[in-house]
Parts: sequence; C-alpha cells; structure tokens
Amino acid sequence: MLKEKILNRNSNLIFYGLTPPKSNLSEERLLEIASKQIDRLKGIELDGLILYDIQDESSRNNSPRPFPFMPTLSPDIYSRQYLKELKLDKIIYNSVGKYSKESLEFWLEENSQNFDCTVFVGSPSKNQAQSLSLSEAYKIKKESSSSIILGGVTIPERHFKKNDEHLRVLNKIENGCNFFISQCVYNINYSKDFISDYYYSANELKKDLVPIVFTLTPCGSVKTLEFMQWLGIEIPRWMENDLNYSKDTLGKSIELCKSIALELITYCREKNVPIGFNIESVAIRKEEIEASIDLLKTVKGYLQIQ
Repeated sequence: MLKEKILNRNSNLIFYGLTPPKSNLSEERLLEIASKQIDRLKGIELDGLILYDIQDESSRNNSPRPFPFMPTLSPDIYSRQYLKELKLDKIIYNSVGKYSKESLEFWLEENSQNFDCTVFVGSPSKNQAQSLSLSEAYKIKKESSSSIILGGVTIPERHFKKNDEHLRVLNKIENGCNFFISQCVYNINYSKDFISDYYYSANELKKDLVPIVFTLTPCGSVKTLEFMQWLGIEIPRWMENDLNYSKDTLGKSIELCKSIALELITYCREKNVPIGFNIESVAIRKEEIEASIDLLKTVKGYLQIQ
C-alpha cells in the first residue's frame, strides 16, 4: 500500500519516526523496549514507520554536543529482529557513507522483501570520512533491480541559507527519489519558502511533484531545545522565548506543532503539493513519548479533513 501511495504521488501520508535503541543494551532490554513500542502503535492506522540510522554529527558543529553521542542499533536489524510483530510498512534510513559499492548493492537486493522504502542519507560533514557519496549511492540504486522505493531528505534551513533546496530536490527526483522527508520543522516560513520554490520551479519545468513529508518533533525541555538547535533546526526567537519561559514546555511545543501542521496543510493544498507528516519520537521520557502519540493522532485527523 505504501509503495502504491508514493508512486501515485498521493497526499496525506502519515508516518511515525523512531530512533532504534542503543546498541550496547542487553537482549532483555531491547525486547522490552520493542514490546512497548509495538503496544503503543498497535491499532493506529499509519502509512509507515520510519527507523533512523543515527550518525555522530559532531563533525559539522564545533559547539559541545548537549547530549553525548551513543551508537544505536542498525535500523534494518532492529526492524527485522525486534519489530516483526508490528505490521506496518517500514521506511529505513540508510547512512550510505558506511558502504562500499558492493555492500550497498547487496543490501538493496537482500532487503527487497523486507522493506518497502529506504531514505539515503549522506555524511553530516564534508570533513567526515566516507566510502560512498550520496550521488554514488543514487547511481547504485538506479542500476539495481531492487524493488525498494527510494526517498530523500530535504532541509528547509538549507534553503534559507543557499536558496537552492528546491533544485536539490528536483535533481534528487531525477536520480530516483520518489518522496522526501524533511528535517524537523519549527520555522514555518522556511518550509513555505521551500514549498513555493519547489512548486513554481516544477511547474515551469513541467515536472511532477512528489510527496513532501514534514517532520514534527515535540520538545519536552530546555535541554532538548538546545539539542535541536545544535542539530541545526531553526527555531524563531519568539518560539524559543515561549518554550524557554513556559511552565509547560512540552505542552507549548505540541501547541506549536499543531499550528505548523495546519498552516502547512492549508498552504500545500492550495497548490496541490502532495503533503504528509512524520511525527518523530526521539525522547525516552514516557510523558514525551505519549505526547508524540497524541500529536500523531491529532495531525492524522487534520489530514483527513478535506
């Protein structure tokens, strides 16, 4: 179903995003975490579950990382071994720099029956050593017989700085990307600027628009806010102030996420741009996880209103 929706360039896609557990955890603890995640998502109709491939991004930021980097389980392994009971289409993020040409070819063929979609991710920084570039990975996928659908990453903040994110997206479509998932959105204007340029450029070039899935992430504390900014997520000053001074940071962030979702739905529907949302849960606090599930249900409801 997910493959068909993406290839038909359907709108109103709804995803939930998870970070796999830390790789140093015991088997017992991994099974416990997976069981809780399965229970939370059972019964919620989703188009897919996103599993991230976490990289150490310290190479692109000289400031101290607010939280220490801890390697996580590979998303494909976590999906196959621990989330088998969860009958959802899986979207596997894949950091391509760790592969050789041969190993990526093997991964694509081996996993054709395991996963519906993969999102290729490049190195966080040009200074970081990598075996394979993103452009090389796209070429390998294009020449592969694998049935996995390819997705890409889009970053509205990069559009503000370089004014070319729409061109990057159009180029990635030419290289085989059928959908895009954004970095977490808090600056609505950056996202609307990108969508506007994407829409008008595609029209001028007579190119089909593929789905853009915007990521929304609840922020449960000032420390999490610092981490999001460290990652490069642009948060307008007024939002930053509201979150910093709020007596309920998590509640305020959920309120902001809902507002962003409604505004993006309205704007994209005016232009018939296929839109979707990925509600991201990267926290370990129960309160924040439950808030992300509530946000998921609310945004799903927004998308169903025509």
